Amino acid sequence: MNMTLLAILAATLLAGVGSVWLAALLGFGILARYTQHMLSLAAGALLATAFMHLLPEAFESQVSADQLFPTLLVGLIFFFLLDKAELWHHGHEHHHGHDHAHVHAHDHADSQAPARPGGSWAILTGDSVHCFGDGVLIASAFVADMRLGVVAALAVLMHEVPHHMGDLAVLRQASDNRRMALVKVSLAGGLTALGGVVGFFLVAQLEAYLPYFLAIASSSFLYVALADLIPQLQKKLSARETLAQIVWLAVGMGMVTLASSLTHSH
Repeated sequence: MNMTLLAILAATLLAGVGSVWLAALLGFGILARYTQHMLSLAAGALLATAFMHLLPEAFESQVSADQLFPTLLVGLIFFFLLDKAELWHHGHEHHHGHDHAHVHAHDHADSQAPARPGGSWAILTGDSVHCFGDGVLIASAFVADMRLGVVAALAVLMHEVPHHMGDLAVLRQASDNRRMALVKVSLAGGLTALGGVVGFFLVAQLEAYLPYFLAIASSSFLYVALADLIPQLQKKLSARETLAQIVWLAVGMGMVTLASSLTHSH
């Protein structure tokens, strides 16, 4: 079997399913207090991956900036529209205290109402589309460069953890069955691997368009960081908490850079 395909399968399973299990450990365990730090870490990783790895790789190609920048712009609008259709980002909102996790504005409407089974299916549908899309983006990065693929998979893993924590919290509220919630979100996460395989064959057929795929991957990462994660970090905090956010943002960027240099040296 092709080495690149094997690497894509391993990375997408780790990013897709591994992130769900890590989210369960964080959300259900003693590490729950670190949720906000995970948001900062994920934002840093996504921004660094887009600006320092995916975009430079795309711009090193024969495709001109005049074509890549419009692709980036169209990608951002596309992910905004997917988000509007509730097929991209769910479950990032985490409320502290006794408040439960909400998914989108319509879920805020009546927080005392009994949980809506339809709401949980909407989450799982959105999750599945999102995970499949992530798989395609990771595959594009691997086809361009093995090192880039590792970095992209790491960035996806980091931002999926807070995302899945919200999903698990809402599904648990809907059914009160922790194990079933974990199984459902894990199955959705498994679609990352399917997206990886489809992405590998798709990009292999369309190799000339690889720089465009990388620009679209960048737009996805930038959209998640700027529209989803960073707004949650903008609330008024003490100087100490703000410093912690900046440190964790820097750690996220540093981890991506470290992963890139480690894989590059082998």
